[in-house]
Amino acid sequence: MTGLPVAEPSQVRRAAFRLIRRDGRAFAAMIVLNALAAGAGLVGPWLLGRIIDEVKAGGAVGTVDRLALGILVFALAQLLLARYASYVGHRFGERTLARVREEFADRALAVPASVIERAGTGDLTTRGTTDVAAVGTTLRDAGPDVLISGVQAVFILGAVFMLDPLLGGLGVVGLLGIWFAVRWYMRRALPAYLAEGSANSALAEQLAATAAGARTVEALGLQERRIAAGQDAIDTCRRTRTRTLFLRSVLFPIVDVSYAIPVVGVLLAGGVLHERGVMSLGAVVAAALYLRQLSQPLDAILLRVEQLQSSGASFARVEGLGLVPAEVASCGVPRDDRIEVSGVRYAYDGGGDVLHGVDLVVRPGERLAIVGASGAGKTTLGRLLAGIDKPRTGSVTVGRVPVYGLSRRRIVFVNQEHHVFLGTVRDNLLIAAPSAGDDELRAALAAVGADEWVDALDTEVGGYRLDGAQAQQLALARVVLADPHTLVLDEATALLDPRTARHTERALAAVLEGRTVIAIAHRLQTARDADRVAVMEDGRVVEVGGHEELVAAGGTYAALWRSWHGERAPVGRE
Repeated sequence: MTGLPVAEPSQVRRAAFRLIRRDGRAFAAMIVLNALAAGAGLVGPWLLGRIIDEVKAGGAVGTVDRLALGILVFALAQLLLARYASYVGHRFGERTLARVREEFADRALAVPASVIERAGTGDLTTRGTTDVAAVGTTLRDAGPDVLISGVQAVFILGAVFMLDPLLGGLGVVGLLGIWFAVRWYMRRALPAYLAEGSANSALAEQLAATAAGARTVEALGLQERRIAAGQDAIDTCRRTRTRTLFLRSVLFPIVDVSYAIPVVGVLLAGGVLHERGVMSLGAVVAAALYLRQLSQPLDAILLRVEQLQSSGASFARVEGLGLVPAEVASCGVPRDDRIEVSGVRYAYDGGGDVLHGVDLVVRPGERLAIVGASGAGKTTLGRLLAGIDKPRTGSVTVGRVPVYGLSRRRIVFVNQEHHVFLGTVRDNLLIAAPSAGDDELRAALAAVGADEWVDALDTEVGGYRLDGAQAQQLALARVVLADPHTLVLDEATALLDPRTARHTERALAAVLEGRTVIAIAHRLQTARDADRVAVMEDGRVVEVGGHEELVAAGGTYAALWRSWHGERAPVGRE
């Protein structure tokens, strides 16, 4: 399985700047408010130093009271400014998260279905849920907190340098331990969190595959094998999680010890300077308080470092979806509904070709059956005809315009796998025709025989409320509503019982009369009813013609027909 791409750090930074620019005023307001709050917070320690010097010098009580009142006023101002800055920051984060979600949804819908099939739905689901949620938490909480704390830390260090450059230098030197620890952590954290995210995606894919194939697992006795595969995925998740926990267990003890070093250094050096009369006692106390106060914003930053690294990895995975080449809309308007396949070769994920120079013409309005033994390339050709996959070489065109990238409503591919969305019958049908009225919806249901079990359009469906046959009929009703000019059927009625299947096929034939129908047939009864039959063998189209013509030719199709006919009827009877 080939996973979806992950964005490089430079691409993540550009994406972050793009999001900031889209709401630049709110971001600027957040910075200004944080700066004002940090500035207000610096006044308290300075005033406390003044109080100490006033008391030591025998100053008036009124002066001390005014200074104390000043501490209260600036503390209140800091509280109000910080709360408003946080409010502005959270609103900025929620708006930006909404943009991230919208971009992700647009990108997910633009990714070719073949890419999702190869990568697995677990990876896409994890990116759209866990990773987007992690990015949202950062935008709403961690981002504003780090910004506020960063501004506060810069202002506090600046205040210490203003008191005395020597004490400021001692404070910075004392913090070098934190710098080295964070640098060691940052080098290792991003790869570790990317590995953890990848392991989570793999586990989600394992669980989704096991749940979706539960009946097959039970029928074939594969429980132990699936449990073992799940346990391996869980073990991988545990190892990656243990790695990130180890990184944090190294970082935080070093940080805790490092907080005390600059405070002790400033007190010792300040004591010497005060003894020599170079610095007042109030200035020494203020510097020590500033450095002690520095632990609060640094703590907030370092406690968020893990979240920032984790969300950075999540953002890289979310942005990585934008690196998948989207389906490029075909240029021009098809001249007609004639489909031409010319020199087509196709290979899955860099493997050997499964189609080898296929040439085929499908005339407008005809019913073409594609037949062949298992592995002959029928379904692969059907996907190329519907524009789901793109040929490695050669071309597939409709009206001389490449099929790949055309609207799916023009050519619709229907196979045995049908999804029933949670909601009502009406909700499921309106996906294909949002403007359809109730009469049109009922007519589509009647066309495929689903009116026999649908009591009302408001009937709740989804999950396991419908069996396979009902889900297929609901999907075929959507096809009727989509009204395509060409329909590619890959055993779309295989889950229906023979009577219902024949009834549905006849109903579809009546509804889609005049449109092109390409049926990938495993039951040759379908081929006998077609206008023409294309026979595939080893990835090539080896015969094309009418049923009677091919049977009379005695080639590959005749052999298939005799084999199929012999299994279902007495010898000598046709």
